[in-house]
Amino acid sequence: MNDQIPQSASSPSDLRPVLWTARCAIAALGLTGVAWLARAVWETRLAVAGQPASGPPDQGNGNHRELTSLENAYHVVNTLGGATVVLCALLFLSWLWRVRDNARALSGEPARYSWIWMYLGWILPIANLWIPRGLIVDIHRAGAPGRRLPSSVNWWWGLWLIGLVGGVGVLSEDTTDEIIARAYTDVGMLLAADAAIVAAAVAAVFMVRAVTAAQLERMAGVGAGAGTGAA
Repeated sequence: MNDQIPQSASSPSDLRPVLWTARCAIAALGLTGVAWLARAVWETRLAVAGQPASGPPDQGNGNHRELTSLENAYHVVNTLGGATVVLCALLFLSWLWRVRDNARALSGEPARYSWIWMYLGWILPIANLWIPRGLIVDIHRAGAPGRRLPSSVNWWWGLWLIGLVGGVGVLSEDTTDEIIARAYTDVGMLLAADAAIVAAAVAAVFMVRAVTAAQLERMAGVGAGAGTGAA
């Protein structure tokens, strides 16, 4: 016997297309991973070159020495990386909004987290340690009830937290010159955090694919059910 669509759930016309936004988010995540890999390469180059005799770029008390060509190049790489992060955030949130709206329409129930947490959940201290994952979990469970949570969700979130705690993640407050100084003195920690961010981006690609596929399957079932009811 076919599963019946709950009476509280919306009709297929209320559902929003998600495939294109998912593909854009995946492309942006891949680009961000490449950008962070480039950062790691330049940080390794800085460590191998060694800190100049004049000391770190930031000399303290508002004094900065002239940058070397390698340090200038790192500034460019870091700026491009920041641009990819902004692009990725916009496209990822666009995808997240759509799958959230669809999950709410499919379940006929209000979301556990209000819309403001779609933004604050990423930047508010303490809350940013669990709310983003909670958003994804709720979206998957509401949009594809009975489906097992993809393992990529936990891999993505665990790796993201490692990069975040490492202090050089996409939400780092360190200036570029401070990161350069760290590359000279403690490149191992930088590279470990960079590796976590790159791995998190890869895991996020699989997570977006899995959540989107499960929701599309559910949406197809809603469409088929509506078609059968109209026949």
